[in-house]
Amino acid sequence: MNKPHDDDDDDDDGADISPRPRRKGIYILPNLFTLAALFGGFYAIVMAMNGHFEHAAYGVFSAMVLDSLDGRVARMTNTQSTFGEQMDSLSDMVSFGAAPALIAYEWALKGLGKPGWIAAFVYCSCAALRLARFNTNLAVVDKRFFQGLPSPAAAALVMGFIWLMDNEGFQGGSEGHWLMWTTFGVTLYAGLTMVTNVPFYSFKDVSFKKSVPFVVIVAIALAIGAINIHLPGALFGLFLVYGLSGYGVYVWKRMKGRPVSLISTSKDEPDEQGLHR
Repeated sequence: MNKPHDDDDDDDDGADISPRPRRKGIYILPNLFTLAALFGGFYAIVMAMNGHFEHAAYGVFSAMVLDSLDGRVARMTNTQSTFGEQMDSLSDMVSFGAAPALIAYEWALKGLGKPGWIAAFVYCSCAALRLARFNTNLAVVDKRFFQGLPSPAAAALVMGFIWLMDNEGFQGGSEGHWLMWTTFGVTLYAGLTMVTNVPFYSFKDVSFKKSVPFVVIVAIALAIGAINIHLPGALFGLFLVYGLSGYGVYVWKRMKGRPVSLISTSKDEPDEQGLHR
């Protein structure tokens, strides 16, 4: 026997039916740039394993260019996301943390034995610490400066040195201990400078929308020409100057009696305020 029709039951059943929550997608365009930067770091490691250190340098420097574009593309297209931020950090860890450390080890540091792989590990771990600190202090650091050497600049310093030496015909560890220990020093310097509180100018307050005198364009053209005369030497020299500039800014601020700390007020981690002075 059929059950009598009950309007109240139908109303109750209909009230329990709710629309299925919509799945969140992933923005394609900015993450394509991030994946391309990740590929640059991976490509650099593979090239170094095969002894092609010039191509390894191409991979890391290409990753730098792509890394500088993904955030801008996301802001221009209004496609920022938490997923993109996390993806960018992981890509940076591979391209500017693991890749330079492994390439430096493969090129010269492995000839030193234990000190060599320790230097490579210190660089890699400092890159991880630098990225983690950058993500947690993003809201409280003075935007005009980086707190410590940025990981892309540190990678450029290490890879610029390797590219320059390789371009001049030096064969890494086979040249003797002088080049091994020089690579050791450059790798350690780049790694440890990433985790200092030394201020490095970020160029974020530079506006490309403002008009400039004609001589500035001429100077830029001359700089591009000079860089192309000897690309490895010019890039290494450029990032060496930048890698030393933070200490110059630090000393200058100390001499002028200005505050050196880049941290304003940390709301989330008040117990850590003393670590950033």
